[in-house]
Amino acid sequence: MMKAATTKKETEKKEASPSERIDAKIEELGDWRGETLARIRAIIREADPEVEETWKWRGVPVWEHAGIICTGETYKTVVKLTFAKGASVEDPSNLFNSSLEGNTRRAIDIHEGEKIDEAALTALVRAAVALNKASKPASKKASA
Repeated sequence: MMKAATTKKETEKKEASPSERIDAKIEELGDWRGETLARIRAIIREADPEVEETWKWRGVPVWEHAGIICTGETYKTVVKLTFAKGASVEDPSNLFNSSLEGNTRRAIDIHEGEKIDEAALTALVRAAVALNKASKPASKKASA
């Protein structure tokens, strides 16, 4: 007897959720980069409890709320937190230290042993969410 073909729905059901993929990425790294990514993730979730975790571009953790807030990329010597609209976000603590030349994005490169300024990162995440919300067209409401 022939085995029935797997349906798209069954395949999607077996795929890991974005949050599970981020968990796996952190575990797979197994070093300071995984610890840093996990800490960044916790700060983002605390700053915005409504944040949605997504997984894009073949393996990049992305945090969204009314649009992309930031991505968390891991390289050999750095964990890069790139804010999609960072150039338009107030950064009074000067956390942005990378991708400073562009008109849109800004990034924070975190190297091994560097301490994360949690209060400043929380403020950046909240500012990015506020900017995303302000950029979204207002929903049409019936006038009374």
